[in-house]
Amino acid sequence: MSTPSTSRAAAPSSPAPAAAVPGPASASPSPSGGSGRFGSLGPVGLVLAGGLSVQFGGALAVTLMPRAGALGVVTLRLLVAAIVLLLVCRPRLRGHSRADWGTVVVFGIAMAAMNGLFYQSVARIPLGPAVTLEVLGPLALSVVASRRALNLVWAGLALAGVFLLSGGGFGGLDAAGVAFALGAGAMWAAYIVFSARTGRRFPQADGLALAMAVGAVLFMPLGIVESGAKLADPVTFGLGAAVAVLSSVLPYTLELLALRRLPASTFAVMMSLEPAIAATAGFLVLGQALTSTQAVAIALVIAASMGAVRTQVGRGKRPLPPVDA
Repeated sequence: MSTPSTSRAAAPSSPAPAAAVPGPASASPSPSGGSGRFGSLGPVGLVLAGGLSVQFGGALAVTLMPRAGALGVVTLRLLVAAIVLLLVCRPRLRGHSRADWGTVVVFGIAMAAMNGLFYQSVARIPLGPAVTLEVLGPLALSVVASRRALNLVWAGLALAGVFLLSGGGFGGLDAAGVAFALGAGAMWAAYIVFSARTGRRFPQADGLALAMAVGAVLFMPLGIVESGAKLADPVTFGLGAAVAVLSSVLPYTLELLALRRLPASTFAVMMSLEPAIAATAGFLVLGQALTSTQAVAIALVIAASMGAVRTQVGRGKRPLPPVDA
């Protein structure tokens, strides 16, 4: 969302999210300069700026959907992000095994599916609940990977939050939007797994750039079928490019700079705040107010995500790699 890493990797997601914590540079682009002007924000400021960028980029994407459709917006985001990353990273195409290419292709498929499902979700339900439901994917992966009894407590807390969010049956939310958000969460978990594998097989951010290109190529026919010539409209393309920069390119750069000076465990806990940031962006940009029950539900899922991350780190396991939403 999506966010990736979004995440957040094309994104959402994300994002980058709850239990998903980036490794040093396995899936983040290498900025051309040093810490420079961004570095003056401090590592915590960089992470918060990245989270704000991702979620406000998502809110901008929602406003663009009437012009280009959900699939068209995803196409523009993936395409522009792929172009930027390919130009910055200039990945080497030769010297990779069939297994290397297989991994990067699956990574690209997971990235495209994560973004496509998430954007279908936010076209139907508010941004805050959508990100909260999507975060369940990385959270479930963290609980399974940890294999500690304590994580059952965090899973139960997250389920309590989802039950509150659903109002006992998701009667207040569009059922298709909920299904798309949960599907995006599942793809987010797959994204995390293949982000780590790609990072081990390709240097720096080469694998991410190639996977983004794969996702853009695979998604382009869907965007063209839905939106056609609308994608070539200068205003629509410009807004799509802004979504790509806000949701993918800028967060990757900020997070990479932050991770040079911030422990991965601290980064993971901060990324657990994504649903709250998404709810704030939805309110400020889209006028999507939350009920008190929905706010409590999101708080429970955030607490469960933080607890799962702290448990995993406390056991001495390396946190999971990043995501784009």
